[in-house]
Amino acid sequence: MNLAFIGMAAALGLSAAGSAFGAGFAGMSSVGAWKKCYAAGKPAPFIMIAFTGAPLTQTIYGFLLMNFINSANCDPGMALGVGLFGGLAIGLSALFQGRCAAAASDALGATGKGTANYFIVIGIVETVALFTLVFGLLLLNSAG
Repeated sequence: MNLAFIGMAAALGLSAAGSAFGAGFAGMSSVGAWKKCYAAGKPAPFIMIAFTGAPLTQTIYGFLLMNFINSANCDPGMALGVGLFGGLAIGLSALFQGRCAAAASDALGATGKGTANYFIVIGIVETVALFTLVFGLLLLNSAG
């Protein structure tokens, strides 16, 4: 068994799992916020769809990391470590991005204000996944 393949699977699988949890949390909150808007006779902000979908990008980062691991000419142990820990970090970024997006949906539904601020917070959490992807690639290249 090649440890690099386990790292590749971990990079994608953990990232996608985080995206699923994050989008699930954000989606449930968006539905709840829309319900409150409808019950109060207020328009329901469609932009909450973007909040719900925000954690999905981390699956793409996990896929990219998987491909970088596949093309790296490095020690299989290094590939395993980058895949496991990189996938975990990207997945956790997605999970917590979803939690931030859930709070943003709740706040936007209640006040109708702050959309730009909420996207800034969601973007900051996204940055963790981007940094992990880039630094994982640099680690793979320096170890090869």
